[in-house]
Amino acid sequence: MLDKTPMQTLAERARAVLPAGGFGNFDPSVFIREGRGARVWDEDGNEYVDYLIGSGPMLLGHGHPEVLEVVVEQLPKGMTFFANNAAAVELAEEICRAVACAEQVRFLSSGGEADMYAMRLARAYTGRDKILKFEGGYHGMSAEAQMSLAPSRLVNFPQALPDSAGIPESVRGEMLIAPFNDPDYLESLLKEHGTDVAGIIVEPLQRIIPPAPGFLQAVRDLCDRYGIVLIFDEVVTGFRFAYGGAQEAYGVTPDLCTLGKIIGGGFPLAAVAGRKDIMDHFDKTIVGADRWLMMLGTLSGNPVAAVAGLKTMEILRRDGAYDTLRAHGERLQKMFSSHLDAADVAHRIVGHPTLFDIVFTDRDIRTYRDVLAADAKKGAAFNAVLRENGVFKSPGKLYPCLALTEADFELTETAILTAATAIA
Repeated sequence: MLDKTPMQTLAERARAVLPAGGFGNFDPSVFIREGRGARVWDEDGNEYVDYLIGSGPMLLGHGHPEVLEVVVEQLPKGMTFFANNAAAVELAEEICRAVACAEQVRFLSSGGEADMYAMRLARAYTGRDKILKFEGGYHGMSAEAQMSLAPSRLVNFPQALPDSAGIPESVRGEMLIAPFNDPDYLESLLKEHGTDVAGIIVEPLQRIIPPAPGFLQAVRDLCDRYGIVLIFDEVVTGFRFAYGGAQEAYGVTPDLCTLGKIIGGGFPLAAVAGRKDIMDHFDKTIVGADRWLMMLGTLSGNPVAAVAGLKTMEILRRDGAYDTLRAHGERLQKMFSSHLDAADVAHRIVGHPTLFDIVFTDRDIRTYRDVLAADAKKGAAFNAVLRENGVFKSPGKLYPCLALTEADFELTETAILTAATAIA
């Protein structure tokens, strides 16, 4: 009998103590040992160019020396206090300078928490109950967010379908679902329900699907017409598309936004940011006990994440950082297109240079249902060959980072050529 590899042994151990053998995030057969720059190594010693980058936060690459320096300096001073600290105040100040909608900030530990509180804020502010989201939009793991995230059974809008067990049936009644990139349908839906809707939550770039020209502004205008709080989920796009996030890139300002990933520099940190009159609902002395929104978090705004986030954001402010990041993404997109075109494989590159994926279809992608209709088996086969050839990415996204080198691009292009040939 052949000896088991370290990852096979770890997988057995994990299955005994972890449901489904993992953390619920990624392929549970993969165990990453370390990351440096734009590379990661698994427990079997396999080396990859990393386009997962921790699902987005490691925009500078792994182990950036300047980030490590400030973290090592902070650690002996204290890791968390459950009290205010200066670094987190400075981080909040910088977010308010950078992000158009941000007049005040409240920190949390995860993007999912931030989205949950943003929806709750909208309800507290408006006194209404309903939340509208777009089919296929990801907003964390709350009961509201788990409605029509990835439905395999397509139903008529605006009916919501739960994506998880354990969600009360009553939650469905408070959720409205609309198709992304369809302002006409949204307008017709709000004519019927607009005065009941507290908030509309939207990813400005929905997973990888860009907004059609004018769509986000149409959503903004409809929110203004009906007194609805507009929430941009910028957990992924914040400080990635531009220093001011997707609201800077697209020129549309929401009432609230949620942030995560990059603002913690690789440590658990997220935030709700927005207009002061809405954020006032976190302050009992202003709104009173009946309208106050309670929020507690043991690690919210912890100083280690705050100093890591501050240093990350300082590096992103340096000349050329975003030009370089976009250039990296555009170079990768051209690699995928040229080799798949040469292999005569129908595909679309969908997304933004800083966040995109390859969808195997011959039709343009505007909604979740367009992605669902694509050739998922071909996509899985393509991703499998990429990983076998040293490219590490998620099944549905590819994140470039600033640490990519010429050697990383060369390895990636070889892997793309091999994968395109394999699925042709």
